[in-house]
Amino acid sequence: MAYYVGVDLGATNLRAVVGDDRADILARAETATPRTSGIAITEAVLRVVREACAEVGLDPGDATAAGIASIGPLDLAEGIIDGPANVPGIGQVPLVGPLRELLDTERVHLHNDTIAGVIGERFHSDRNPDDMAYVTISSGLGAGVCVDGHVLSGWDGNAGEVGHMVVDPDGRMTCGCGRDGHWEAYCSGNNIPKYARHLGHTEAADVPTDLPIDDPDFSAVDVFEAHGSDPLADHVIDRIADWNVIGFTNLANAYAPLVVRVGGAVALNNPEVVLDPVRERLEETTFVNVPDVRLTDMGDDVVVKGALASAITGGTGERTA
Repeated sequence: MAYYVGVDLGATNLRAVVGDDRADILARAETATPRTSGIAITEAVLRVVREACAEVGLDPGDATAAGIASIGPLDLAEGIIDGPANVPGIGQVPLVGPLRELLDTERVHLHNDTIAGVIGERFHSDRNPDDMAYVTISSGLGAGVCVDGHVLSGWDGNAGEVGHMVVDPDGRMTCGCGRDGHWEAYCSGNNIPKYARHLGHTEAADVPTDLPIDDPDFSAVDVFEAHGSDPLADHVIDRIADWNVIGFTNLANAYAPLVVRVGGAVALNNPEVVLDPVRERLEETTFVNVPDVRLTDMGDDVVVKGALASAITGGTGERTA
C-alpha cells in the first residue's frame, strides 16, 4: 500500500496527515504554528509529519510522496516561504529540502495554501472540472485557480494572491503586507476588527453600538455574533459584503470559472452573511459567466486534503482513474 503525506501550514495552525491513494486520511497530527523563527516552523513541520506517520506505523522514509500547502509568499526555486505577512518577523522558512530528507523522496510538492485548495476541490469533485477556483476567507484571503485543466501556480508559486488585489483605490485600510486598499485588508478575519474600528470612528461614528471596538481583544467573531442586533455590526457586515462582491467579480471576470468553492473560518462560520450577498449580486456585476459559488464540502480539511491530493497527482489534482 502506498502512503502519502499532506501538510497544511497556516499562520495559526499546522497539521500533517497520512493518506492512501484515494486521499482518504488515515492519520493526522497538529500543533500551533510557532511564531518565533523560520527554523522553529520547519522543526514543527517535521515533528507533526513524524507524529502522523507514527499513528499508522509508517517509517517516514517509506512515504511515497508529500504535498505541502503553505501560507506565502513562496520561493519555489528554493522550496521556502520567504517572509510571510501574517507571521511577521520570522524571515525564511525552509520546507521542501528538510521534508525530502525526512521522507527520503524527491517527490515533495510545495503550493500556496489556496492553490492546494483548488487541487483538492478538483481531485474530490465528481466532475473533475477544468475551470474552477477555490477561495479562502480566513485570517488571510486568497484563491487557487484552475483554467483549461491547468492549475495556475505562477513562476514563483504565488499566483492566486487575489487578497492583494486593490478593491479600494482610496486605500483607507492597510493590508498585513503593508500596502493599501487590498481586498484582504477589509474582509479577512485578521482585518475585519480593524475595519470595524475604522468605520466606528469615521463614517459610522454616529451609529450606536455595543461593540468593544477599542478593546485589544476585539475580533471578527464579535462582529458576526452581533450581526442583526447591533447597528454598527450590521453596517460593517454590509460594507464587507460590498468589498466581497467586488473581489469575487474580479475573480470571475479574470478567470471565468464555472465553479467557485469557498472555505476558511470566516466563510465556513458565517456562510449566509458572507456568501449570500455575493451570489445575489454577481449576475449584475459579472461580464462573463456567473460561477456557481458555494461553500466547500470538505470544511476545515480542504487545504490539507489538497496537499494530500497534490502528493498523489503530482500537483494537478486530476484523477487518472
